[in-house]
Amino acid sequence: MALFDLRLQEVHNQLKKKELSVGDLVDASYSRIAATDASIQAFLTLNEEGARAAAAELDNALAAGEEQGLLFGLPAGIKDNIVTEGLLTTCASQFLRNYDPIYSATVMKKLNAAQSVTIGKLNMDEFAMGGSNENSSFRPTRNPWNTDYVPGGSSGGSAASVAAGQVYFALGSDTGGSIRQPAAYCGIVGLKPTYGLVSRFGLVAFASSLDQIGPLTKNVEDSAYVLQAIAGYDAGDSTSADVEIPDYVGALNGDVKGLRIGVPKEYLGQGIDPKVKEAVLAALKQFESLGATWEEVSLPHTEYAVATYYLLASSEASSNLARFDGVRYGIRAENPDNLLELYRKSRSQGFGPEVKRRIMLGTYALSSGYYDAYYLKAQKVRTLIKQDFDNVFQNFDLIIGPTAPTPAFRIGEQVGDPLTMYLNDICTIPVSLAGIPAISVPCGFADGLPIGLQIIGKAFDERTVLRAAHAFEQHTEHHKQRPQL
Repeated sequence: MALFDLRLQEVHNQLKKKELSVGDLVDASYSRIAATDASIQAFLTLNEEGARAAAAELDNALAAGEEQGLLFGLPAGIKDNIVTEGLLTTCASQFLRNYDPIYSATVMKKLNAAQSVTIGKLNMDEFAMGGSNENSSFRPTRNPWNTDYVPGGSSGGSAASVAAGQVYFALGSDTGGSIRQPAAYCGIVGLKPTYGLVSRFGLVAFASSLDQIGPLTKNVEDSAYVLQAIAGYDAGDSTSADVEIPDYVGALNGDVKGLRIGVPKEYLGQGIDPKVKEAVLAALKQFESLGATWEEVSLPHTEYAVATYYLLASSEASSNLARFDGVRYGIRAENPDNLLELYRKSRSQGFGPEVKRRIMLGTYALSSGYYDAYYLKAQKVRTLIKQDFDNVFQNFDLIIGPTAPTPAFRIGEQVGDPLTMYLNDICTIPVSLAGIPAISVPCGFADGLPIGLQIIGKAFDERTVLRAAHAFEQHTEHHKQRPQL
């Protein structure tokens, strides 16, 4: 595990000096998986043959003195809703348990160009719908800090794998907090980029106006490197933003003097665990000591964010998941009496309870007579939520608060209470609705479980977000602590 605690530059220096090979890194990854995944259950599919072949190619390239890619030789885990040619992409759903793609997502092509090594596909809540990883149709992933607790979701497998030292970094997807919340629960760094900065081509759609791919890493510097590799315009994605990609790594200068930070009173009010609030306030004092200033602000429409999100996300999900009909790909029900029976049986057998719940909610919200009252109203409130952030950013550089209102909860504790489960995303959902970037970094512990600090920035200002997160990280020790498996 110590090998994956090294900074990226340290790994690359050892590779150049021939003190380490890519094969060694891959061996370390699969050895760690063999030792820990029976208790963590982060992986759904392993790519051992392909990874070892890729490692051999990269070691030959290293011996020949060829130029190294940005992520050269680093073992990576991939959330199982990111399409990967030749590897099962199941979205942790029985519907896609046999889906073997014939193409790869744009981010996978970018990772290959950066010369990372794909170790396997990681567990998740089915079709990215959930906040605990208990909605996987295969098995729940467990939190490495305490295996009786959830790792968060929907990118729970990605977060748990990085925290457990199974891979050097992982990719996840964030729709309403699904990178940041599990990163907070597992004590690692999770970055949700600005909507449109990273291509969604090849990401199995949940809610197309919200979904965004991002990295989960052990430190902020590694997050900047991975973002550097995967960001950029993609003509294959109609929502991809054609913006200049700055030097994210170069922004990590440790200087936050003069930064103005807004702290929403809504993020530290009712429902926030006192230990989480205490950790966030301690982090703000750390920023003060580094020369930043902060004051309380208001995001007044925060109270409507959860209802707005679940109406919009469920509506988009009902539309996106209509393609799963048992005809084109995925499972197909046996011996249906007619075409409608084929649709009904295939979807009944293929989708789990949470996915069905959201499809029904979304279909209802989009139905005749209810569209204006629910979906259209939610879109209007979404605009108000975005305007709240715009107003604060007129006077502040960053917004800071907790990533989640509480540390991780026990497996099974909230399964029968969907509303309580949904409220775990109260601090992350508004950011997703506004389409702006945010990062979660470790800022403390409560009863042995990690607490996450959320740093939110202006659209396409990932440099400032990463700079502030890195400066905080350099003056604290939280990110250096590891679970004892």
